[in-house]
Amino acid sequence: MSFRIFKRFSTMDLVVITMMAALGIAIKPVVTPLVQIITGPLLLPGGVVAGGFYMLWLVLGYGLTGNKTGTALLIGLVQGLIVILQPFANHGAFSLISYAAPGFAVELVYLLLKGPRSPIRAFAGGVAANLTGSFLVMTVVMRVVIWRLPLVPFLLMVLTATLAGGLGGLVAYGLLTRLQKFSVFGRK
Repeated sequence: MSFRIFKRFSTMDLVVITMMAALGIAIKPVVTPLVQIITGPLLLPGGVVAGGFYMLWLVLGYGLTGNKTGTALLIGLVQGLIVILQPFANHGAFSLISYAAPGFAVELVYLLLKGPRSPIRAFAGGVAANLTGSFLVMTVVMRVVIWRLPLVPFLLMVLTATLAGGLGGLVAYGLLTRLQKFSVFGRK
């Protein structure tokens, strides 16, 4: 069976995709409690803020592969598969969707913007990923009916997800420029 989607990716690209997926999963249990210590007393949604930190790997991976279409989606799918195989902290088959959807959102943004080639574009990719993930978790996992949510909590979630996702995108852009400067992954 031939997997045509993989033909555009070099072996190094696939290694980067796998690394970004693993880093995104590995950082989640470390960052989430730390963020919740800060956001809890401020009554900010901790998961939404933490999402910016683990969505940055989608943007970074996209840039490290030379802005190849399909990268962020593959990172999300690999993350979903990893989570499904873990005996804890997953939502079953829905994990595939909840991890792949932010990657798909990044793909859609970068179809228009051509990748995280500037801080604004990286910011936009992070925002798209974090908003998508936040809406999915709120509506499907937490079963919040968005149109019945009072305006203030809804706006708080949207603004927090936008800011956290955008900051994650900016961190990804900073890492991307440093790694490209040192030619760590063979690209300039």
